[in-house]
Amino acid sequence: MRGDAWILIAIVILIVSLVLHQVPLALLSFLFILTGGVSRLWNKYCLRRIEYRRRLSHNQVFFGEEVVLEIEVANRKPLPLPWLKIEDELPEKVTLLKGKASSSHEDRVTLTNIFPIGMYHRVKRRFPIKCPQRGAFIFGPTRIQSGDLFGFFRRDMYIEKLDHLLVYPRLVPLEKLGIPSQQLFGDIRLKHHLFQDPVLTAGVREYVSGDALKRIHWKSTARLGRLQTKVYEPTTTIDISIFLDVRTLKAPLWGSIYQLQELGIITAAAISQHALKAGFRVGMYVNQITRFSQGMVTVPHSQHPDQLLRILEALAQLHQVETIPVVRYIRQEAASLPWGSTLVVISAQPDEKLMATLLDLKRVGRSVTLIIVGSELPEVDTAHFPVYRVTDEVAWELVKQIGLKEASVK
Repeated sequence: MRGDAWILIAIVILIVSLVLHQVPLALLSFLFILTGGVSRLWNKYCLRRIEYRRRLSHNQVFFGEEVVLEIEVANRKPLPLPWLKIEDELPEKVTLLKGKASSSHEDRVTLTNIFPIGMYHRVKRRFPIKCPQRGAFIFGPTRIQSGDLFGFFRRDMYIEKLDHLLVYPRLVPLEKLGIPSQQLFGDIRLKHHLFQDPVLTAGVREYVSGDALKRIHWKSTARLGRLQTKVYEPTTTIDISIFLDVRTLKAPLWGSIYQLQELGIITAAAISQHALKAGFRVGMYVNQITRFSQGMVTVPHSQHPDQLLRILEALAQLHQVETIPVVRYIRQEAASLPWGSTLVVISAQPDEKLMATLLDLKRVGRSVTLIIVGSELPEVDTAHFPVYRVTDEVAWELVKQIGLKEASVK
């Protein structure tokens, strides 16, 4: 509109100058109109056949690693562009090691590149990026702007394509946390110790006095006319069910302590890695809804080689909002946990309700371990099941030196 206004003024001046026989002014006005016409035509075609591509060298990295953001623009027409402006929207929580981004809106920044591009030319730029925080990050969309040489006209083009970057939490070997695995998992039975799995029925046998009523196979009893008892398959598989509590402040307060939540996530990742290497089936439960659906954050039990990756992907996407209290979530899921499953609960705010729930599970035969995150150790009873803590007394930069210490209650 700004260019059109100047052209309109130039036309008026040209008419007036012709009426007044002012030849120099008429020539100047004509030149201005000609320039404006060329500029308008240039603006019309400036973004035609412009190809843009943005890509990341990796889409999954670990905390603290680097990726390279590459942008590439190709001008596939016989019209050079005196200037081309590209604005890429980036997450605020990644660090550009080259270039500078300006604030855009909440949690977002804008990386701006301005350069000329000749006819049938291609421009490629690379920006190394450091990932100092765990999370799921989105790159894009992109705004491309160009126009004529004189700045009379401008044209915009928007690229809605998004690129996703997943930053996994840091993996700390459990051995470096200072506790033997058998001690960490409390009274978990050895992997090669056989026990009977009531989910797997091998057959039936004659009823013997003392057999529990819940073991009677009623269909076989009805068919044969005498009591039959189920015979269960022996199994060596032991499941580890990790419950991560994202609450880091005492109820009813809302909010989150970033460092406590990250320590809890690092601990969950370390335990998962150790348990899978030891041959256990591992499942993960977090008391919050996933970012992109209405389901709770859950990773079903598995020994698959990709199970650690699945758990890390779930942990990478965790946010700071608690959906339901961890006590309610544990009670909700406990009945459906695999037989012989050991519960490892990680919480920064274990309260009396949580302790009572874990004690109830212990009484019905579940193996239970509680890990408390943070330097402040609440008064908990360690007589019935193992209780440990992950301290945050070390600096965040030295997180690899975090120690896992057995809780002691005075």
